[in-house]
Amino acid sequence: MSENAHQYYGTGRRKTSTARVYLRPGTGTITVNNKPFDAYFPSEMLKMNIRRPLIVTETAEKFDILVRVAGGGYTGQAGALRHGIARALLVYNPEFRSKLNESGFLTRDPRKVERKKYGRPGARKRFQFSKR
Repeated sequence: MSENAHQYYGTGRRKTSTARVYLRPGTGTITVNNKPFDAYFPSEMLKMNIRRPLIVTETAEKFDILVRVAGGGYTGQAGALRHGIARALLVYNPEFRSKLNESGFLTRDPRKVERKKYGRPGARKRFQFSKR
C-alpha cells in the first residue's frame, strides 16, 4: 500500500462555510483550495486559530492537510477549517477527544446571521423615529 492510502477525513462547518479536510501523513503543509495556506488566509490571527487543534494534540508536523472550503468569508471558512481538522484528528486517534473537547474544537459554532425582517432596515434595527 502507498503512503496516501491512509487518510483521515473530517467535515467542519461555521456560519455558511463548509470545509472538507483530509489529513495525510506528511510534513505539515496545508493546502486550501489548491493554494498555499499562507496565500489563502490573509490574517495571522486566522492562521493561528486554524492551527490550534494540531498544536493541542501535538500533531502539527505529522500531517499534510488538504482542504476544500466553500461558502462564507474568511472568518467563517477559518472556523470551519478548524472544526474539520479537529474532527479528522478524532478519526486518526479517538483518544484526542478529551483534549479537543476541553479546548472547544469539537463544538460546532451554531451562530448564524439573523434574517432581515420586513418593515425594518435590518434584522433588529429600526428606522429613525420622527415626531413630526
